[in-house]
Amino acid sequence: MKIGILGGSFDPVHLGHLLVARAAREELGLDKVCFVPAAQSPFKPGTSPAPAPERLRLLRLALAGEISSEIDDLELRRGGVSYTVDTLRHYAEKYHGAELFYLIGADQTVLLPQWREAAELARLAQFVVAPRPGEGTPALPAPFRGHVLRGFPMVVSSSQIRARVKAGLPVKLLTLPAVAEAIANNRLYL
Repeated sequence: MKIGILGGSFDPVHLGHLLVARAAREELGLDKVCFVPAAQSPFKPGTSPAPAPERLRLLRLALAGEISSEIDDLELRRGGVSYTVDTLRHYAEKYHGAELFYLIGADQTVLLPQWREAAELARLAQFVVAPRPGEGTPALPAPFRGHVLRGFPMVVSSSQIRARVKAGLPVKLLTLPAVAEAIANNRLYL
C-alpha cells in the first residue's frame, strides 16, 4: 500500500492543497492521501490558527466526494505543537509495511534538516516536493529521499486567502466554492 500524508494548518484549505494531493496520487500511484491538520505548527509559534472545528469543517467541505482522500485529526486530538515525526511514527505503526510519502512545499525542502528528528523522518517516509511556478526546486538534502511533482504547480497560500477575506476581496477562485461560502457565512478571518 502507498499512502500520502499532507500535513499543514489548512487555515484555510485551498486549491493548491487539493491539486498537490491529486498530482501525488496520479504521479506516484498512491492508494490514498491523508490530510492531517496541525494543532500548532512548530514553524509558526506566534500564530493562532482558526479553531480546529472550523478548519476540519472546511476540509470536509473541500474533500466531499474524494474517495481517495481522507482527513485524520490525530494532531488536533494530540494537541500542542504538531511534529511530523510523531505523525509518521503513528502511520508506520498503523499501516505496517506500507510505503509512506510525506508531501511538502518546495519552500520546506531546505528546512528539512531542522525538523525534529530529521534522520528518523528520512527513514520513515519518502518526501514529495510540490514546486511553485517560476521558482527552482532545491534538491532534497541527505539523508532525505523522494520525488518532485510535475503536475499542477500553483501559487496560492492560506495567508493570501486570509488577507483577501480581511480586505473584503473574493476568494472563490482560490478555494472551492463551498469552502469560500463557509468562510463568508461564519465570518472567518475578518
